[in-house]
Amino acid sequence: MLKGRLGLETARIPHADRHGLIWLERGELCVIDGCLHFAAGKNSLTPHVLQVPHQAVSMILLGPGSSVTHDALRLLARHGTLMAAVGQDGVRTYTAPPLLPDRSDVARRQAELWGAPRRRISVARHMYALRLGEVLPHRDLDTLRGIEGSRVKAIYRLMAEKYGIVWEGRHYDRSNPTTADIPNQAINHAATAVQGAAAIAVQALAAIPQLGFIHEDSGQAFVLDIADLFRDTITLQIAFSAAQKALSGNTDSIDRLVRREASMVFRKQSVIAAMIDKIKLVLRTEEADGVGNDRDP
Repeated sequence: MLKGRLGLETARIPHADRHGLIWLERGELCVIDGCLHFAAGKNSLTPHVLQVPHQAVSMILLGPGSSVTHDALRLLARHGTLMAAVGQDGVRTYTAPPLLPDRSDVARRQAELWGAPRRRISVARHMYALRLGEVLPHRDLDTLRGIEGSRVKAIYRLMAEKYGIVWEGRHYDRSNPTTADIPNQAINHAATAVQGAAAIAVQALAAIPQLGFIHEDSGQAFVLDIADLFRDTITLQIAFSAAQKALSGNTDSIDRLVRREASMVFRKQSVIAAMIDKIKLVLRTEEADGVGNDRDP
């Protein structure tokens, strides 16, 4: 990427100031008169074309039955807008072309911290402190996970009481997720949405998704780390609010209710901007005019 070429670099709206995710399905993402559009219902009696504000959103999620043109990909890349092909109701992610970064300072800092075992556990303890509200003396990751797990169970119960929902525990069958009760399904969908927001924040800073400090095996380990920082305040808020509506007689599907709730919460609480700030805090990276200044945790 050539920084500043044709003024495109300065023309981009920072992801911290964008509106997050937009969901499109069963249509074609294309360029008409230099602008991004989504043409849907071509073979129906009511075809329609929507103009997509690609500079004002961070990621476009393309659902089943969708296609994308070369011109559309070029326009998205030019403005730093991400795109992902997802499954029905967003329960699977098939592919997402990377946002090509113009910087490497955050990635180098992350690799430096991750590559040193003592620094890695220090960052993990810092992340647990942000989640639990206190610095735990333990340095064993399994012990920290056990403590966090017991507290999460208590938070589930408290959130269920707050929203007047009967809570029978966290249950999730990966092979058949629809067998779970409404609150558990809502948590699954909300977690997917928050992970999508975390992926945007990680890519916006050009951090390395695979190098997690708490999660280890996933190819999105650092994304999961950041998403977990917002589980209590954002994920469960979205999930239990949507579950409350579903259990109160709203006829919309639970995934639709969660998506609407997530869209509102992301916008009102500037979730992606907050995630970007959290990443800087976790990696101890202060930025000014695109330059990172490091200090050890």
